[in-house]
Amino acid sequence: MTITGIIFLLLIGVILVLLEILVIPGVGVVGVIGALMMFLGVYFAYQIDVTYGHLLLGGSVMFSAISGFMAFRAETWDRFSLKKELKGKVNVIDNQLIKVGDKGLSVSRLAIAGQARFNENLFEVHSKYGMIENNVNIEVVKIESNKIIVIKLN
Repeated sequence: MTITGIIFLLLIGVILVLLEILVIPGVGVVGVIGALMMFLGVYFAYQIDVTYGHLLLGGSVMFSAISGFMAFRAETWDRFSLKKELKGKVNVIDNQLIKVGDKGLSVSRLAIAGQARFNENLFEVHSKYGMIENNVNIEVVKIESNKIIVIKLN
């Protein structure tokens, strides 16, 4: 095998090992193949000449260390990281806007859960007794931490 082929084996081996460490979870086939390619590259270099073997062994160790260091730097991952902050809230209920006993109108069908309007405000509500159709008068019977329980008015 030529020196070019051996260097190619070493480079592909390092790339596969880095992929295994950084992208593909667990110890799998990709990392084993990469390590095997690196080992074979160094082995073939020693078959050509001991000097080539020493040079490529040292070079592959240094290249692996430098590329690993570069991959684990914090700035490397800044390009891939999510920079947006989620500011959404889950049905936060203001006790000033809705209270137990308030009467309202279902805006959507409450197939256990749906939307209803109370005091000109729209809320996500849950039916206590099964499904409630659209445009039906309802009443708040219970407010749990973030859940409004309603019943159908006759």
